[in-house]
Amino acid sequence: MSNTPTLNQIIDGMASGAVVPYLGAGVLQGVTDRASGNPIPADSESLILAMNNGTPMAPKLMYEFPRAAMNLEQKKGRKFIERFLNTTYGETQYSESPFHRWLSQLDLPYIIDINRDTQLQGFYAGRPHTLVVGLARIAGTDYRFKLYECTEGNYREVQPGEVNKSLPVLFKPMGTPLPEPNYIASDADYVDYITELMGGFAIPSFLKEYRLGKQYVFLGMRMQRDTERMVLSDIIYGAPQHAGWALIANPNDKEKRFCEKKGLEIVEADWESLLNLQQAA
Repeated sequence: MSNTPTLNQIIDGMASGAVVPYLGAGVLQGVTDRASGNPIPADSESLILAMNNGTPMAPKLMYEFPRAAMNLEQKKGRKFIERFLNTTYGETQYSESPFHRWLSQLDLPYIIDINRDTQLQGFYAGRPHTLVVGLARIAGTDYRFKLYECTEGNYREVQPGEVNKSLPVLFKPMGTPLPEPNYIASDADYVDYITELMGGFAIPSFLKEYRLGKQYVFLGMRMQRDTERMVLSDIIYGAPQHAGWALIANPNDKEKRFCEKKGLEIVEADWESLLNLQQAA
């Protein structure tokens, strides 16, 4: 059976603001370093290899990026992880992603992007928007996020009570190098961040209100990693019984069970199917 009716339903829902895109590592497929031509490190394995100079780590560490990052943080310090992510996402120039360009042109009210790259921020630079960035292991505050308002291409930090609720929102829970580097990377980061997500301190109150009743479409994301699954479970809190859709071309049994539990309908298609459908229209 064709997925086209469902994909059109998802696109219509995104356009109306009823369906929120939730972007995983897969949507960066095809993005390359302008200098070397190498793919951008995005998924867990490619990030680990890039962080370790192309050398695989022990199998138990290769399983998940946060685990490998924790190991190297203990050996080389937190600054090593930050420098790696700053170099990878803040200093390296990458090709433009047609998918991110298309998504930005839809003028959506709310996008969740668990990648640490700046593609969407680049496309949004020319329009006012609110940026929500995840934080971890920060002393002196109960919050695990920072808020920024972008006007005329420049970010300024704002407090929760100062947010302009009429602006579109980019939510980068795992961090970004811009306008200042903040990342959720190692196991210790995730433990702290997920704990505060569960406690209600990792999402600003205006988003808690806005997200009630929203559906989601998961793009470029496999539902196999426990850490990512815990993060998404809390971020989509307040979704209806039919919480949305996960575009997974070849879902395995673990993914099917998880999606059923979360009220997510699996569409056996790739994230590129949405883009291809729009280009063909």
